[in-house]
Amino acid sequence: MTINLKVWRQKNNADKGRLETYVVKDVSPDMSFLEMFDVLNERLITEGKEPIAFDHDCREGICGMCSMFINGRPHGPKQGITTCQLHMRSFNDGDTVVVEPWRAAAFPVIKDLVVNRSAFDRVISAGGFVSVNTGNAKDANNILIPKPDADDAFNAAACIGCGACVAACKNSSAMLFVSAKVSQFALLPQGQVERAERVEKMVAQMDEEGFGNCTNTGACEAECPKSISLENIARMNREYLSAKLLANKK
Repeated sequence: MTINLKVWRQKNNADKGRLETYVVKDVSPDMSFLEMFDVLNERLITEGKEPIAFDHDCREGICGMCSMFINGRPHGPKQGITTCQLHMRSFNDGDTVVVEPWRAAAFPVIKDLVVNRSAFDRVISAGGFVSVNTGNAKDANNILIPKPDADDAFNAAACIGCGACVAACKNSSAMLFVSAKVSQFALLPQGQVERAERVEKMVAQMDEEGFGNCTNTGACEAECPKSISLENIARMNREYLSAKLLANKK
């Protein structure tokens, strides 16, 4: 296969940036999208040119590092997968593929396709954890948790923090990410002590980072590689309202 790439190149956050065109030949349909970039970078290095900077780590759909906007969609044309799980057989010989970084004020470009997602880390640091002593690890089924709650908590915890929800949202909202992190603790006994404080702090930090507001277009859920449900946003809104009502009673 031959793939015509149009890749966003940007030296740093101060640079204006531009799209550059590369023709990648002899692409195997069984290559992952990142492996195709590896082949291109090897060629660029051999030619004495600057390789394309992009994030990657596990390449198994777990870490969430491989954040690329491919032909206008976060992680590419397939649903329920990350960029590293996207294979070149998803494209046709001779296709033109446009690759860009996440576009959000809260995710400034570091270089080329690499963006700074430390805003997510600061949201987690604001309250996305359990700091109280909940005792040692218990045996399975020792703490009785309704099956629906356990399932919902597990599904929410599947969020890998890749930022696709922010990239897909026209408002660059982080509501799906934050609500997933709020939900995974709000649904379990260990998270009850800090329940109200957690949601207030995390929402406040989210707003401080400059993420936009949610207008319920559903693009975040549609593009999430882990299919995190919009129900988490509704749950977080309820949690936030309850926290504010509780605070007003004190």
